[in-house]
Formats: sequence, structure tokens, C-alpha cells
Amino acid sequence: MAAEDLGALTFEELLERLEALTAQLSSGEVGIERAADLYEEAGGVYEAARQRLEAVQARIAALQ
Repeated sequence: MAAEDLGALTFEELLERLEALTAQLSSGEVGIERAADLYEEAGGVYEAARQRLEAVQARIAALQ
């Protein structure tokens, strides 16, 4: 999934994608090249989710 596409996803959708990637990786049914691709994508999804969460936390902190 392209980085541009990640920006359109909600935090919950990012988590779902990360869970799906984790399931694929842990299944042991993918080859090494595909596993590397999945791992790389998972890193991008994780970073997008982390940034989204930090932004929401900052908004909440500003309201307190």
C-alpha cells in the first residue's frame, strides 16, 4: 500500500491493516521476498498509525 493511501485511512483501519500484515507474516506461508515486502509495508503502516495517535493525543492534551 502506498504511503499516500495510508493518509486516507482512519486509525482503526491502519490497525486492521497492521493486524492483517502480521497474520500473513506469522502464517509462514509466504516466501522470503514477499515476507520482506510485507514487513516493509507493516513498518509504514505502523509509522502512519503512530503519527495519527500522537496527533490525537496532542489534540486531547490541548483541551485539558
